[in-house]
Amino acid sequence: MSIKRKISRRRFFQSMAALSAPALVPGSAWSRGNSVLPNDRITLGFIGVGKQGYYLLRNFLQHSQSRIVAVCDVDALKLSRAKRTVDEFYAAAGSANGCSAYSDYRELLQRSDIDAVVIATPDHWHALQAIQAMRLGKDVYGEKPLSLTIGQARQMADEARRWGRVFQTGSMQRSDDRFRHACELVQNGYIGQVKHVRVSVATGFKNHPIDCDLPAEKIPAELDWNLWLGPAPYRPYNAILAPPISFDGFPSWRDYYDYSGGGMTDWGAHHFDIAQWGLGMDHSGPVEIIPPDGKEFKYLTYRYATGTLMTADFDGNVITFTGTEGMVEVNRDYLKTQPAHLAAVRIGVHEKHSARSSDHAANWLDCMRTRNRPVTDVEIGCRSVIVCHLGNIAVQLNHRLHWDPVAGRFAEEDANRLIVRAMRSPWVI
Repeated sequence: MSIKRKISRRRFFQSMAALSAPALVPGSAWSRGNSVLPNDRITLGFIGVGKQGYYLLRNFLQHSQSRIVAVCDVDALKLSRAKRTVDEFYAAAGSANGCSAYSDYRELLQRSDIDAVVIATPDHWHALQAIQAMRLGKDVYGEKPLSLTIGQARQMADEARRWGRVFQTGSMQRSDDRFRHACELVQNGYIGQVKHVRVSVATGFKNHPIDCDLPAEKIPAELDWNLWLGPAPYRPYNAILAPPISFDGFPSWRDYYDYSGGGMTDWGAHHFDIAQWGLGMDHSGPVEIIPPDGKEFKYLTYRYATGTLMTADFDGNVITFTGTEGMVEVNRDYLKTQPAHLAAVRIGVHEKHSARSSDHAANWLDCMRTRNRPVTDVEIGCRSVIVCHLGNIAVQLNHRLHWDPVAGRFAEEDANRLIVRAMRSPWVI
């Protein structure tokens, strides 16, 4: 196996230059030429092939309209496993072309023969890697939650539009018939006016992120720890953050403020996304966020301009829409309604219908050919993760916040200071 570990000084600055490249004119010869033709096989690069990334890799291998040509990870053992899996899969199908392996994602992105990338790195990397990929002409499948901060989410969506990229957020519940039917029932008024939405997030992680105080441990030989940290503040290695290949769970970097947003952005990115979908808020969001006070507000509470309230708790794994004429409750195992017959209702031809997808990966690949927006377009992912971040910020500051979903700012300046965060040098967007 040939793993490219170093990047030349010249290529490094080429990568950095791409971050500030001029905008493409929509419909220009370059942007049309960079589109995938209907009969082309889409070439993919994978950035991050740990727990979730390796799952996605094996899924995409089953799609004949694409081919994985490169993988990247800062852990040499996980990288070797991914390369071997890809090579063996294609060899069994009679193809001898090998998959390239990189420890530095910037080298992968410099390849002009890669049409798109799948990004499944820890959350603190998502924005930088996705934006750089888009500026280098690549479409993106970005794991949820979309971003580490509100500011990053907004910039990712704006950059996708600027460069004409097809960006699928990995919120796969949008490609599940059960969730789509639930949201279409709500959107078409089958439960009347929506008064309350309960988002219950079952998670094995901290509900809200905490500061990291893990003790220092010896860095494994196979891991580039400095590159794992990247734009995050420097701290000593601990296996809780970057566990070895033998660990079969989801790593707990999700608990820590510098890398993620706890359960609020882990499962929350799935379930708040469904709440936004059902409420017809894919391009908007709540206007007020109230942290729990143990009195009037037992739970973290959001208020929409329509008057609808949404509460978040951590005692289940379900989304419940309650209206003036009924109820819809949905998760990955069931759909329940009141009245019960609503679950079997067929939405009429002239009623509101949501985009249909039964396969999240295939939907993205198809949209790369048509240049249509995928079922969980980056703007949707942006708006949904912002809801998660709003809740975390309200709990962190412990006071009521007022949010303008059009301007993308709070009425409170202490909250505005948390919209963006500095990145560790030399990483910048």
